[in-house]
Amino acid sequence: MLVQRLGLSERRACEIAGQHRSTQRHEPREACDGQVLRARLREISADKPRWGYRRAHARLVEEGWSINRKRCQRLWREEGLRVPARKRKRRRLGESSTDAAGRLRAGRPDHVWALDFQSDETADGRQLRVLNVVDEFTREALASDCARSITADATVAALQRLVGERGTTPEHIRCDNGPELTANALRDWCRASKTSTAYIEPGSPWQNPYIESFNARVRDEVLDVELFASLAEAQLILADWRAGYNAGHPHSALGMLSPARFAARWQEHNGKPRTRRPPGPRATPRCARPPGSLREASEAGDTLQPDTDQALSSKVDL
Repeated sequence: MLVQRLGLSERRACEIAGQHRSTQRHEPREACDGQVLRARLREISADKPRWGYRRAHARLVEEGWSINRKRCQRLWREEGLRVPARKRKRRRLGESSTDAAGRLRAGRPDHVWALDFQSDETADGRQLRVLNVVDEFTREALASDCARSITADATVAALQRLVGERGTTPEHIRCDNGPELTANALRDWCRASKTSTAYIEPGSPWQNPYIESFNARVRDEVLDVELFASLAEAQLILADWRAGYNAGHPHSALGMLSPARFAARWQEHNGKPRTRRPPGPRATPRCARPPGSLREASEAGDTLQPDTDQALSSKVDL
Protein backbone atom coordinates (compact mmCIF):
# COMPACT_ATOMS: atom_id res chain seq x y z
CA MET A 1 0.00 0.00 0.00
CA LEU A 2 2.84 2.40 0.83
CA VAL A 3 4.51 1.66 -2.47
CA GLN A 4 1.37 1.95 -4.55
CA ARG A 5 -0.25 4.97 -2.93
CA LEU A 6 2.72 7.03 -1.74
CA GLY A 7 5.22 6.02 -4.37
CA LEU A 8 7.84 4.91 -1.83
CA SER A 9 10.52 2.41 -2.62
CA GLU A 10 10.22 -1.13 -1.35
CA ARG A 11 13.18 -0.68 1.00
CA ARG A 12 11.72 2.52 2.54
CA ALA A 13 8.24 1.01 2.83
CA CYS A 14 9.57 -2.10 4.62
CA GLU A 15 11.59 0.10 6.94
CA ILE A 16 8.52 2.13 7.90
CA ALA A 17 6.31 -0.96 8.29
CA GLY A 18 8.97 -2.86 10.24
CA GLN A 19 8.91 -5.85 7.87
CA HIS A 20 11.75 -7.77 6.27
CA ARG A 21 12.05 -7.32 2.54
CA SER A 22 11.78 -11.08 2.03
CA THR A 23 8.15 -10.95 3.10
CA GLN A 24 7.35 -9.03 -0.06
CA ARG A 25 8.70 -11.84 -2.22
CA HIS A 26 6.95 -14.73 -0.43
CA GLU A 27 4.37 -16.45 -2.63
CA PRO A 28 1.67 -18.17 -0.55
CA ARG A 29 1.05 -21.76 -1.54
CA GLU A 30 -2.37 -23.27 -1.17
CA ALA A 31 -2.68 -26.72 0.29
CA CYS A 32 -3.16 -29.54 -2.14
CA ASP A 33 -6.69 -30.13 -0.88
CA GLY A 34 -7.63 -26.45 -0.97
CA GLN A 35 -9.85 -26.54 -4.07
CA VAL A 36 -11.58 -29.72 -3.00
CA LEU A 37 -12.17 -28.28 0.46
CA ARG A 38 -13.59 -25.05 -0.94
CA ALA A 39 -15.92 -27.01 -3.19
CA ARG A 40 -17.11 -29.05 -0.20
CA LEU A 41 -17.78 -25.88 1.81
CA ARG A 42 -19.87 -24.50 -1.03
CA GLU A 43 -21.87 -27.72 -1.13
CA ILE A 44 -22.53 -27.56 2.62
CA SER A 45 -23.64 -23.93 2.34
CA ALA A 46 -26.01 -24.73 -0.53
CA ASP A 47 -27.48 -27.69 1.34
CA LYS A 48 -27.74 -25.89 4.69
CA PRO A 49 -28.13 -22.16 3.97
CA ARG A 50 -28.75 -21.33 7.64
CA TRP A 51 -25.46 -22.88 8.78
CA GLY A 52 -22.35 -20.89 9.67
CA TYR A 53 -18.72 -21.90 9.48
CA ARG A 54 -18.77 -23.57 12.92
CA ARG A 55 -21.37 -26.14 11.93
CA ALA A 56 -19.66 -26.56 8.56
CA HIS A 57 -16.39 -27.27 10.39
CA ALA A 58 -18.13 -29.85 12.56
CA ARG A 59 -19.55 -31.54 9.46
CA LEU A 60 -16.10 -31.64 7.83
CA VAL A 61 -14.51 -33.16 10.95
CA GLU A 62 -17.32 -35.72 11.05
CA GLU A 63 -16.57 -36.60 7.44
CA GLY A 64 -12.88 -37.21 8.27
CA TRP A 65 -11.27 -33.94 7.19
CA SER A 66 -8.23 -32.80 9.14
CA ILE A 67 -8.87 -29.07 9.26
CA ASN A 68 -8.47 -26.35 11.83
CA ARG A 69 -11.51 -24.26 12.74
CA LYS A 70 -9.63 -21.05 11.89
CA ARG A 71 -8.80 -22.32 8.43
CA CYS A 72 -12.40 -23.30 7.91
CA GLN A 73 -13.46 -19.80 8.94
CA ARG A 74 -10.94 -18.19 6.57
CA LEU A 75 -12.01 -20.28 3.60
CA TRP A 76 -15.66 -19.74 4.46
CA ARG A 77 -15.18 -15.98 4.33
CA GLU A 78 -13.05 -16.06 1.19
CA GLU A 79 -15.79 -17.97 -0.57
CA GLY A 80 -18.36 -15.40 0.56
CA LEU A 81 -20.47 -18.01 2.33
CA ARG A 82 -22.48 -15.90 4.75
CA VAL A 83 -25.67 -16.79 6.54
CA PRO A 84 -28.36 -14.75 4.73
CA ALA A 85 -30.49 -12.36 6.75
CA ARG A 86 -33.84 -13.74 7.77
CA LYS A 87 -36.67 -12.73 5.51
CA ARG A 88 -40.01 -11.76 6.91
CA LYS A 89 -42.68 -14.34 6.24
CA ARG A 90 -45.04 -13.38 3.50
CA ARG A 91 -48.57 -13.08 4.71
CA ARG A 92 -51.36 -14.45 2.58
CA LEU A 93 -53.68 -11.66 1.51
CA GLY A 94 -57.34 -11.95 0.68
CA GLU A 95 -58.53 -11.25 -2.84
CA SER A 96 -61.53 -8.97 -3.11
CA SER A 97 -64.25 -10.41 -5.30
CA THR A 98 -65.97 -7.05 -5.83
CA ASP A 99 -64.85 -4.23 -8.07
CA ALA A 100 -63.74 -0.97 -6.48
CA ALA A 101 -63.66 -2.49 -2.99
CA GLY A 102 -62.07 0.65 -1.60
CA ARG A 103 -64.99 2.80 -2.88
CA LEU A 104 -67.71 0.37 -1.78
CA ARG A 105 -70.37 2.14 0.27
CA ALA A 106 -73.44 0.68 1.89
CA GLY A 107 -76.70 1.89 0.38
CA ARG A 108 -79.29 -0.19 2.26
CA PRO A 109 -79.53 -2.64 5.17
CA ASP A 110 -77.60 -5.88 4.73
CA HIS A 111 -75.69 -4.39 1.83
CA VAL A 112 -72.28 -4.44 3.54
CA TRP A 113 -71.33 -6.24 6.73
CA ALA A 114 -68.02 -5.34 8.39
CA LEU A 115 -66.09 -7.90 10.43
CA ASP A 116 -63.18 -7.60 12.85
CA PHE A 117 -61.69 -9.21 15.95
CA GLN A 118 -60.73 -7.86 19.36
CA SER A 119 -58.67 -9.42 22.14
CA ASP A 120 -58.94 -9.27 25.91
CA GLU A 121 -58.40 -11.59 28.85
CA THR A 122 -60.18 -12.87 31.94
CA ALA A 123 -59.01 -12.31 35.50
CA ASP A 124 -56.91 -15.50 35.39
CA GLY A 125 -54.93 -14.19 32.40
CA ARG A 126 -56.50 -16.46 29.79
CA GLN A 127 -57.17 -14.96 26.39
CA LEU A 128 -60.54 -13.81 25.09
CA ARG A 129 -61.39 -13.22 21.45
CA VAL A 130 -64.38 -11.15 20.33
CA LEU A 131 -65.85 -11.28 16.82
CA ASN A 132 -67.72 -8.08 15.97
CA VAL A 133 -70.07 -7.82 12.99
CA VAL A 134 -71.65 -4.48 12.04
CA ASP A 135 -74.15 -3.48 9.36
CA GLU A 136 -72.49 -0.47 7.74
CA PHE A 137 -75.77 1.13 6.69
CA THR A 138 -77.84 0.91 9.88
CA ARG A 139 -74.77 0.72 12.17
CA GLU A 140 -76.42 -2.17 13.99
CA ALA A 141 -74.15 -4.45 15.98
CA LEU A 142 -75.15 -7.79 14.54
CA ALA A 143 -72.82 -9.89 16.69
CA SER A 144 -70.22 -9.62 19.44
CA ASP A 145 -69.37 -13.28 19.87
CA CYS A 146 -66.85 -14.03 22.61
CA ALA A 147 -64.77 -17.19 22.99
CA ARG A 148 -61.32 -18.32 24.01
CA SER A 149 -60.43 -18.84 20.38
CA ILE A 150 -62.36 -18.07 17.21
CA THR A 151 -61.32 -20.04 14.16
CA ALA A 152 -62.35 -19.62 10.55
CA ASP A 153 -65.01 -22.32 10.97
CA ALA A 154 -66.40 -20.52 14.03
CA THR A 155 -66.51 -17.28 12.01
CA VAL A 156 -68.48 -19.00 9.27
CA ALA A 157 -70.85 -20.49 11.86
CA ALA A 158 -71.46 -17.02 13.30
CA LEU A 159 -72.22 -15.59 9.87
CA GLN A 160 -74.55 -18.46 9.09
CA ARG A 161 -76.38 -17.86 12.36
CA LEU A 162 -76.82 -14.18 11.51
CA VAL A 163 -78.18 -15.08 8.10
CA GLY A 164 -80.75 -17.31 9.77
CA GLU A 165 -81.74 -14.58 12.21
CA ARG A 166 -82.07 -11.83 9.60
CA GLY A 167 -83.42 -13.97 6.79
CA THR A 168 -80.94 -12.69 4.23
CA THR A 169 -77.29 -12.84 3.31
CA PRO A 170 -75.13 -9.74 2.94
CA GLU A 171 -74.15 -8.67 -0.54
CA HIS A 172 -70.63 -7.79 0.61
CA ILE A 173 -68.45 -8.32 3.66
CA ARG A 174 -65.61 -5.96 4.45
CA CYS A 175 -62.72 -7.20 6.59
CA ASP A 176 -58.96 -7.18 6.98
CA ASN A 177 -56.45 -9.87 6.02
CA GLY A 178 -56.47 -11.82 9.28
CA PRO A 179 -55.88 -15.57 9.03
CA GLU A 180 -59.46 -16.33 10.09
CA LEU A 181 -60.84 -14.05 7.37
CA THR A 182 -58.64 -15.22 4.48
CA ALA A 183 -59.09 -18.93 5.15
CA ASN A 184 -60.72 -21.20 2.61
CA ALA A 185 -63.67 -21.81 4.94
CA LEU A 186 -64.84 -18.21 4.71
CA ARG A 187 -64.14 -18.03 0.97
CA ASP A 188 -66.22 -21.15 0.37
CA TRP A 189 -69.07 -19.73 2.43
CA CYS A 190 -69.00 -16.46 0.49
CA ARG A 191 -68.97 -18.35 -2.78
CA ALA A 192 -71.91 -20.53 -1.73
CA SER A 193 -73.96 -17.60 -0.44
CA LYS A 194 -73.01 -15.38 -3.41
CA THR A 195 -71.48 -12.79 -1.08
CA SER A 196 -68.65 -10.65 -2.38
CA THR A 197 -65.55 -9.97 -0.29
CA ALA A 198 -63.93 -6.55 0.09
CA TYR A 199 -60.56 -6.91 1.78
CA ILE A 200 -58.79 -3.78 2.96
CA GLU A 201 -55.10 -3.24 2.30
CA PRO A 202 -52.67 -4.56 4.94
CA GLY A 203 -51.98 -2.04 7.67
CA SER A 204 -54.84 0.23 6.60
CA PRO A 205 -57.54 0.02 9.29
CA TRP A 206 -58.96 3.36 8.15
CA GLN A 207 -60.34 1.54 5.10
CA ASN A 208 -62.73 -0.28 7.46
CA PRO A 209 -63.89 2.74 9.49
CA TYR A 210 -67.30 1.56 10.71
CA ILE A 211 -66.05 -1.56 12.46
CA GLU A 212 -63.02 0.29 13.84
CA SER A 213 -65.31 2.93 15.32
CA PHE A 214 -67.47 0.21 16.84
CA ASN A 215 -64.37 -1.56 18.21
CA ALA A 216 -63.30 1.66 19.91
CA ARG A 217 -66.76 1.94 21.51
CA VAL A 218 -66.59 -1.66 22.76
CA ARG A 219 -63.08 -1.12 24.12
CA ASP A 220 -63.99 2.14 25.86
CA GLU A 221 -67.30 1.06 27.40
CA VAL A 222 -66.79 -2.65 28.06
CA LEU A 223 -63.34 -4.17 27.70
CA ASP A 224 -61.45 -1.39 29.50
CA VAL A 225 -64.06 -1.19 32.25
CA GLU A 226 -65.10 -4.74 33.09
CA LEU A 227 -62.90 -7.36 34.74
CA PHE A 228 -64.26 -10.67 33.51
CA ALA A 229 -64.09 -13.52 36.02
CA SER A 230 -64.93 -16.15 33.40
CA LEU A 231 -65.78 -16.63 29.76
CA ALA A 232 -69.51 -16.97 30.55
CA GLU A 233 -69.50 -13.60 32.32
CA ALA A 234 -67.79 -11.94 29.35
CA GLN A 235 -70.33 -13.42 26.94
CA LEU A 236 -73.27 -12.26 29.08
CA ILE A 237 -71.94 -8.71 29.54
CA LEU A 238 -71.14 -8.29 25.84
CA ALA A 239 -74.56 -9.61 24.82
CA ASP A 240 -76.34 -7.20 27.21
CA TRP A 241 -74.22 -4.27 26.08
CA ARG A 242 -74.85 -5.05 22.39
CA ALA A 243 -78.61 -5.16 22.95
CA GLY A 244 -78.49 -1.83 24.74
CA TYR A 245 -76.28 -0.34 22.04
CA ASN A 246 -78.68 -1.27 19.25
CA ALA A 247 -81.77 -0.14 21.12
CA GLY A 248 -80.64 2.97 22.94
CA HIS A 249 -77.33 4.34 21.69
CA PRO A 250 -77.89 7.69 19.89
CA HIS A 251 -75.71 7.65 16.79
CA SER A 252 -74.58 11.01 15.41
CA ALA A 253 -74.41 9.71 11.84
CA LEU A 254 -78.05 8.60 12.10
CA GLY A 255 -79.41 11.92 13.28
CA MET A 256 -79.02 10.86 16.94
CA LEU A 257 -81.26 7.86 16.37
CA SER A 258 -80.38 4.45 17.73
CA PRO A 259 -79.39 1.85 15.12
CA ALA A 260 -82.49 -0.26 15.74
CA ARG A 261 -84.81 2.76 15.53
CA PHE A 262 -83.16 3.96 12.33
CA ALA A 263 -83.48 0.49 10.78
CA ALA A 264 -87.16 0.31 11.73
CA ARG A 265 -87.89 3.72 10.21
CA TRP A 266 -85.99 2.84 7.06
CA GLN A 267 -88.07 -0.30 6.68
CA GLU A 268 -91.27 1.65 7.37
CA HIS A 269 -90.58 4.21 4.65
CA ASN A 270 -89.01 1.76 2.24
CA GLY A 271 -91.83 -0.75 2.64
CA LYS A 272 -89.79 -3.81 1.68
CA PRO A 273 -88.81 -6.80 3.81
CA ARG A 274 -85.21 -7.72 4.36
CA THR A 275 -84.85 -10.41 1.74
CA ARG A 276 -82.02 -10.97 -0.66
CA ARG A 277 -83.00 -9.93 -4.15
CA PRO A 278 -82.34 -12.28 -7.05
CA PRO A 279 -79.45 -11.42 -9.36
CA GLY A 280 -80.29 -8.65 -11.81
CA PRO A 281 -80.55 -4.87 -12.04
CA ARG A 282 -81.30 -3.25 -8.71
CA ALA A 283 -83.72 -0.38 -8.26
CA THR A 284 -82.75 2.68 -6.29
CA PRO A 285 -84.05 2.36 -2.71
CA ARG A 286 -86.82 4.77 -1.80
CA CYS A 287 -85.04 5.81 1.37
CA ALA A 288 -81.31 6.17 1.30
CA ARG A 289 -79.16 7.51 4.09
CA PRO A 290 -77.17 10.52 2.87
CA PRO A 291 -73.45 10.94 3.46
CA GLY A 292 -74.12 13.04 6.56
CA SER A 293 -76.84 12.60 9.14
CA LEU A 294 -80.60 12.32 8.69
CA ARG A 295 -80.99 15.73 10.29
CA GLU A 296 -78.78 17.34 7.62
CA ALA A 297 -80.63 15.49 4.89
CA SER A 298 -84.01 16.55 6.22
CA GLU A 299 -82.89 20.15 6.14
CA ALA A 300 -81.73 19.71 2.55
CA GLY A 301 -85.07 18.07 1.66
CA ASP A 302 -83.68 15.05 -0.25
CA THR A 303 -83.66 12.22 2.29
CA LEU A 304 -86.74 10.47 0.92
CA GLN A 305 -87.32 9.95 -2.75
CA PRO A 306 -90.91 9.93 -4.12
CA ASP A 307 -92.63 6.61 -4.57
CA THR A 308 -93.59 5.58 -8.10
CA ASP A 309 -97.25 5.04 -7.07
CA GLN A 310 -97.83 7.61 -4.38
CA ALA A 311 -95.59 10.45 -3.17
CA LEU A 312 -94.65 10.22 0.44
CA SER A 313 -96.24 13.11 2.26
CA SER A 314 -93.89 13.21 5.20
CA LYS A 315 -90.22 12.68 5.85
CA VAL A 316 -88.49 10.97 8.70
CA ASP A 317 -89.74 12.50 11.92
CA LEU A 318 -86.64 13.25 13.95
